[in-house]
Amino acid sequence: MTLWIKATGALKDRYSIWVAKLLPSGPCRNPDLETVIIKATSHDEQCMDYKNVQRVFKWLRTSPLYLQPLLYTLSIRMEKTRSWVVALKGLMLIHGVFCFDLPGVQKMGRLPFDLSLFSDGHVNPNRAWVYNAFVRAYFLYLDQKSAFVRMEATRETKRGGKEKEESVMEELQSLEKLLDLIDLLLQVKPRSPRMNVVLVLEAMDCVMDEVLEVYEKFSARVHRVVERILDMGGEEEARVGLEVVRKAELQGNKVTTYFNFCKDIGILNVSDCPEIVRVDEKDIEELIRIRDGKNMESDESDEENGVEDNNCRAIVSFEETKQTDLKTVITDQWEVFEDDLVVDVMDGSTVTANNPFLDYSFSLVPYVPVSNNCVLPDLIVL
Repeated sequence: MTLWIKATGALKDRYSIWVAKLLPSGPCRNPDLETVIIKATSHDEQCMDYKNVQRVFKWLRTSPLYLQPLLYTLSIRMEKTRSWVVALKGLMLIHGVFCFDLPGVQKMGRLPFDLSLFSDGHVNPNRAWVYNAFVRAYFLYLDQKSAFVRMEATRETKRGGKEKEESVMEELQSLEKLLDLIDLLLQVKPRSPRMNVVLVLEAMDCVMDEVLEVYEKFSARVHRVVERILDMGGEEEARVGLEVVRKAELQGNKVTTYFNFCKDIGILNVSDCPEIVRVDEKDIEELIRIRDGKNMESDESDEENGVEDNNCRAIVSFEETKQTDLKTVITDQWEVFEDDLVVDVMDGSTVTANNPFLDYSFSLVPYVPVSNNCVLPDLIVL
């Protein structure tokens, strides 16, 4: 059965090349370029045809006008194929196109084809689902990356070029998109030992390079954004910044696990795990302070003055002792200790109380009956 599938795939490739040569040229068609693209995305599952892939890229380096025929031919081939091999090679080819700093690539937006519901029509469904999942996850990342590249290019155009610094909120939005892209990248992985084939490992090489590039880009930008928020303030910026930092800390564990997984399955170009993003705890505390609308000076002055709220009631504090069974009850008029304290207040009399905190007697000023409009005398400790 496998030999039959290989033979059928080879015949399909020859037929597609024959049709491409017979059809007339046009603004979206170039027969020679189509032939090279078909060879680069053949049904041969042994490995990627890098010779023809480089020929495709040579066309792009010759002139950016060849980008439109390339996308047109590749889109038609991706939409028609039911082979996971052709679909995966097509994704690897379009992934390489993003390396070219061309205006057409930056303005492309979403990919011109859709593989989000791809399903192989030649392999047994019990075996095909792992390849289908791999192709769908890879496509989803590249589709979102294409949209992100266009968003970044549009912002640079509105700012008038890269020399003008973008706002803090714009940088935070870019960081959120980068975190989402990293999450999508971490979903691109083999899900079965049966996928330990050369073509899948070659695709994982591309994915690993992308993980390193995107994560390093995020790491370089997140610390700069945090510093800008600490310098300029802004409650909304601090709130979004905290969300980005906390999500990055959680994502760091996933990145480490992903790299360990890739090492275990034998990815050739996997290097050491990149340095996980860590933001200083003091910076996080300051972000929380800014988010809550507080500032350091007011908090320090409050602590020095012992001010906790606007309540005007007097609060008397005593030195802590080893007796923990005693309590202080604060009322609107006096402070009373719940220790069987007996106070007999009479006119001109002196009272003593058995206060476990103090081992001496104290006296109160003479009691003077007052009306409702009078002010009670202060408590004087002798």
